[in-house]
Amino acid sequence: MEIKDNELLRQFETITDDGLVSIEYSLQERKIFLTKFCENENSDEALHEEFIKNVLSIAEDRKLKVVPTHLKLIKFFRKNRKYQDMLPPGIKI
Repeated sequence: MEIKDNELLRQFETITDDGLVSIEYSLQERKIFLTKFCENENSDEALHEEFIKNVLSIAEDRKLKVVPTHLKLIKFFRKNRKYQDMLPPGIKI
């Protein structure tokens, strides 16, 4: 899966057969706030999870702490406990 970091629109995006899937973000200091998950007409949950995992891998490579604010991303963190260490201190989901 190829993920593009569109810095102008501040979103990670990938093109699928059903269209664009993206996660909007905001950078502050060493934290990345994942503010919106845009799935458009794509309803493939397995693809969504793979996309989120790849975005979190990018954040980990950049040594950023992750603050999910969108409900779908919060549910992902609750379901996948291994990503809890990417949260900043004091934030529990």
